[in-house]
Amino acid sequence: MTTIRIAERERTPVRGWLAVLAVALGIFSLMTSELLPVGLLTPVGAALRVSEGAAGLMVTVPGLVAAFSAPLITVLTGRVDRRLMLIALIALMGAANLASSMATSFAVVLLARFLIGIAVGGFWSIAGGIALRLVPEHQVGRATAVIFGGVETASVFGVPTGTFIGDLGGWRAAFAVVGLLGLFSVVAMAFLLPRLPAEHSFTFADLPKVFRGNAALRSALALTFLVITGHFLAYTFVRPILLDHGVGDSTIGPLLLVFGIAGITGNFAAGGLVSKSLRRTATAIAAALTLAMLTLAVADHTTITAAAALIVWGLGYGAVPVTFQTWIMRAAPDTTEAASSLFVSTFNISIALGALCGGVIVNALPITGVLWIGAGLILLALPIIHRSRL
Repeated sequence: MTTIRIAERERTPVRGWLAVLAVALGIFSLMTSELLPVGLLTPVGAALRVSEGAAGLMVTVPGLVAAFSAPLITVLTGRVDRRLMLIALIALMGAANLASSMATSFAVVLLARFLIGIAVGGFWSIAGGIALRLVPEHQVGRATAVIFGGVETASVFGVPTGTFIGDLGGWRAAFAVVGLLGLFSVVAMAFLLPRLPAEHSFTFADLPKVFRGNAALRSALALTFLVITGHFLAYTFVRPILLDHGVGDSTIGPLLLVFGIAGITGNFAAGGLVSKSLRRTATAIAAALTLAMLTLAVADHTTITAAAALIVWGLGYGAVPVTFQTWIMRAAPDTTEAASSLFVSTFNISIALGALCGGVIVNALPITGVLWIGAGLILLALPIIHRSRL
């Protein structure tokens, strides 16, 4: 099977990189869709008459659904061509966003977010290790960084642009644009992705075996849980946090743009660093996220100080996807798709739990509470990192 994969990659190297870019575009549209509510909590909540804490469910619901859909879709579609699956899942995401743009009640929005969760879980579990099948082996690290660069590019152009569109034309317009972007991604993948026949099939019974038999994988999943829960507990409410600290509403979009640019920088920096020292890269991520959150919690804020904290935060979080996915691939080189489905489940449970707990904290405590608790969770990841052998 490995021989076949290498032969396929060497036969069409240019098409392989075009396929990588198509998958990156799909990840970009998907993550823009998942994170878009972060910049629109206030207007959506006001329009549909729900609190900001309740509006945070727009992040919680897809995260929770994705956590269950990742292994479910991976198992049930184990024999289906991965190209067809990626196209179908992005099409579902696009349609759900168009439905959100026409919703007249918060319940309809949550239903659409449920469908987006299915797309997120399925797409990530399949696409996480797909670079192995698209480019020569010595280019896999760079290709993985490009694919996961779509996550950070979503933060740079997706979320801030969506926020800007929402400010100009209303939140419905923002959801509609993301829906159309998803449909464009479908066309790109349909033309550029090669056939990707399923290489391995596994059952639900295999998942606990992969988990129990691999200590490095368990460490990676524990690290993912702590860091992603801590991040989203605070980041989901970054707009109301900044507003509460006196930052002008009109500057929120540009500040999120600053965060995203730093995220892209962190992503591609990590793409080179993980090959040298995975453990040091993970330690730097935890340090950067903790420092940024504590700075926002205690500093007197101007636009400049807020931007500085968000740059550090963006650098740290930007390095997360490629670093953690690399950890997963090194921990489980022979069961990458199964391990990736567990990774995606953990990642999205953490998103959901972070957003949900953040909503409870925001409704019960001063809003800076999410920053303190988020930083505390990330600090708990440091012993796991330093005990690892990767």
